[in-house]
Amino acid sequence: MFEDVSRRTFLKGTAATAALAAAGSLSLGAWRAEAQADEAGGATAGETRQAPSLCNGCSSKCGLVATTVGGRLYTLKGSEVHPYSKGRICGRGHGLAQLAYSDERVTQPLRRKDNGEFEPIDWDTAFREIGEKVQAIIAKDGPESLAIIQDPRPSGKYYSKRFMHALGSPNVYAHSSSCNLSKESAYMQTMGASNYSTDFGNAKMVMFIGRSYGDGIRPSSVQSLASAKEAGTRIVSVDPRLNNSGIFSSDWVPINPGTDLAFILALCNVLIEEDLYDHDFVEQSTAGFDEFAAQVKEYTPAWAAKITDVPAERIQELARAMAKAAPAASIEAGWRAVIGCSYQNSFETARAASAVNALLGSYGAKGGALLTSSPKAGALSDARFADPPKPAAKRVGNKEYPLALDSAGTNLAALKAALDGTIKGLFFYNSNAAKGYAQPKRWTEALQKTDLAVTIDVQMSETALQSDYVLPEVTYLERLELPEWIGGKKHFVGMRTAAIDKVLPDAKTCDEIFNGLAEACGVGEYFQFTAEDLAAAQLATVGVDIDTMKKEGVVELPDPRFQYGTPKFKTPSGKFEFSSEAVGAAGLNPVISWIPRKVMPKDGEFYIVGGKQGIHSHTMTQNIACLNAISREYHMERLWISAQDAEKLGVQTGDTVEVASSEHTGQVEARVTQRLKPGVVFLPTHYGGDSPAQTRAYRYGIALTDFIPFDMEPGVGSMMSQEVAVTVKKVEA
Repeated sequence: MFEDVSRRTFLKGTAATAALAAAGSLSLGAWRAEAQADEAGGATAGETRQAPSLCNGCSSKCGLVATTVGGRLYTLKGSEVHPYSKGRICGRGHGLAQLAYSDERVTQPLRRKDNGEFEPIDWDTAFREIGEKVQAIIAKDGPESLAIIQDPRPSGKYYSKRFMHALGSPNVYAHSSSCNLSKESAYMQTMGASNYSTDFGNAKMVMFIGRSYGDGIRPSSVQSLASAKEAGTRIVSVDPRLNNSGIFSSDWVPINPGTDLAFILALCNVLIEEDLYDHDFVEQSTAGFDEFAAQVKEYTPAWAAKITDVPAERIQELARAMAKAAPAASIEAGWRAVIGCSYQNSFETARAASAVNALLGSYGAKGGALLTSSPKAGALSDARFADPPKPAAKRVGNKEYPLALDSAGTNLAALKAALDGTIKGLFFYNSNAAKGYAQPKRWTEALQKTDLAVTIDVQMSETALQSDYVLPEVTYLERLELPEWIGGKKHFVGMRTAAIDKVLPDAKTCDEIFNGLAEACGVGEYFQFTAEDLAAAQLATVGVDIDTMKKEGVVELPDPRFQYGTPKFKTPSGKFEFSSEAVGAAGLNPVISWIPRKVMPKDGEFYIVGGKQGIHSHTMTQNIACLNAISREYHMERLWISAQDAEKLGVQTGDTVEVASSEHTGQVEARVTQRLKPGVVFLPTHYGGDSPAQTRAYRYGIALTDFIPFDMEPGVGSMMSQEVAVTVKKVEA
């Protein structure tokens, strides 16, 4: 239904895919042998070349180098010079390359018919019809009734915003409210920056709150962690699950999910009450300390122990150890997990974590938490690149969720607006919101109410299945994109280049799609350039030639002259803020304080937590043939349950269990383990696909998003992805 290119045609596309079709899993040896055999027979005869690019397996965008034979992919390796890859790429980075030659790609524009089925159409028809519908929506309800949600990629985040603003709509959203919005918004309030890094090379002690480098893999991060462990750094993992970074951890602190805020506040209590904090840093570089110290008096280790199930003595020992190691000690910055979008208190947990680092005086210190700078393109004089007028209306959700990071917004506000009829037209760019962002049945309801839904993607996601039009993009290995700016102690710029020949003749690049949409919608004057034109202009502002970038893939920029020392905090006070007027204005306590998680398990119920696996990136990779094959071989879709709980339920590894919440019931195999706190179950967040067009992922496992109520964290509007309790019972044969 979704293609006019046969499976046989696809399998001719690459030696890698041919090997995978035969073996069912990714084998580099088989890959090369197949390619050499084909080349000897003339099947792939042609020029062998290398081309640099950036991975698309997650938001890290690590550098890679692709070797092609006759324009078709042969091997991949990590870029030696890219600061994130350092010569390596992770499992999903290798596996995702198969997407270019997948037999289940969207091959041409699709239009939903009245009976719900899709029919292929040409690009001119797709652009014309979408343009007519957009103009009709604007004429009736105004441009503010349109919105776009995008999963940030170098070109997509630029073109999405430009397209909406050209139409007059401010409603541009990233995936962040289902990822790291709470964390980044919180750090902006305390530090004036959305993130910081750990100086692992000099650290004496590092504490992780729920994050696992071994599951959400960036090669350089794993290397830094391994090196720190070898150097004797004390690494503490606070997590109800002994995750796959446990091999590097000195300590595992199992904790009740969603109570990390109490644990962190108790650390602060010990540091202040026992006079273990850095007086000079606090007095000179912070604001609101007295109010915070008064608040923290009540957050004793004994108080936290009752909430967290972490013994008071354990909390005291960890706080004292961090003080002893300071300033070469810190709480690692985190990502999604506990402080990204999980609980009613994720925003406050992130504020509290950053407060520990302030009390330790670790900001800017050798071995501590570093606020580094980032490069960016300079001003462009070419009139073609001038920004469209700023929309007059305010973005939907800004008033209700004023603490949300301005560059991201809260896409769940767009969902609410579509449900109540305020949003009439939705665009999705590489975003599977209808499966990965919040409760899927509410997205289904919202998409049924809209006058127009358009998805731009490579594969037929759950969101695409519910759209009126699906526009096929080329894969990341087939396209050139805008520069990606990389900050830190050193500055770099990287760029995705077209590493392989275009596979599908009817797929288009990001800029081609948005340029065509803009022309059809009557705002083509703002899109009179290609992505390569803009990339060349942006690179020129930092003294880099685009031909050099195409050859190298990543270029180091002039030395930013990083120096250790107390950073300049870009907050209203110019200091680290234990108390924030903006937080108070949003209806929360301006002083960092205790907020409980919203949903507590009742008798017979379990906490449930979710998380990544090293070979997958949410719903995007679940249908990749080799990665899905690995999941099935090792039963990676299983629900983890502690050995103690399993014994009570009569459950053994491999048994089918029924998981139920207030919203959903599903069945999946169980994995019994000692690596999980009793009373907690763990579900990997990549499975339970609902798109029959993705035959490998379809109905394989269960999805955590099905089980959670549709709700949003106060102030920031994150999805609260783990605010739910579940029952678990064995399904008898």
